[in-house]
Amino acid sequence: MIKAVDPSKELRLLLAFFGDSVLPKVTIEPPEDVPAPYHQLLVHRGHMTETLERHYNDKVVVHPWVIQRNGEMYGRKLDLTLQKTGEVVMTGLMIFNLSFVKENIKQEILEGKTPLGRILISHNVLREVSTGSYLRIEADDPLVSRFHLTEPKPAYGRLATIFCDEKPAVDLVEIVRP
Repeated sequence: MIKAVDPSKELRLLLAFFGDSVLPKVTIEPPEDVPAPYHQLLVHRGHMTETLERHYNDKVVVHPWVIQRNGEMYGRKLDLTLQKTGEVVMTGLMIFNLSFVKENIKQEILEGKTPLGRILISHNVLREVSTGSYLRIEADDPLVSRFHLTEPKPAYGRLATIFCDEKPAVDLVEIVRP
């Protein structure tokens, strides 16, 4: 039987890939305790790209702000912004094992110009999003500051894995705008 990874350890491991030693100020929340509207944005098995675009009725644009690569392991800290206004609607990080996708898909991911969900969908990659934990991130956390809020508010997010063709290809932290 495979034992689930403790969410705080998983978060530490993801951040360590980028050389971060400080853990965000988070509380693990059961899915039923994630309040609206965050619940509809986070508690699902779909891609955040599609979910955010439906919610905001606008396309999202990816803005990587830290990129790290170690062989076939590629990671980026990123913001997703609305195309029309430039408002940051999601921040987070992803670590992708590029050996699980074809070369043309790998190159498109490395360009950093298109949200990951849109790339995988457009190439018809068989994918499944599996959420491990839901997070409440304190208002004074540096990740929440990515939203440039006028007053401090906590944010909510999720730890998830995207399986590409049944292989655990991508680990994610996705935090939506408060």
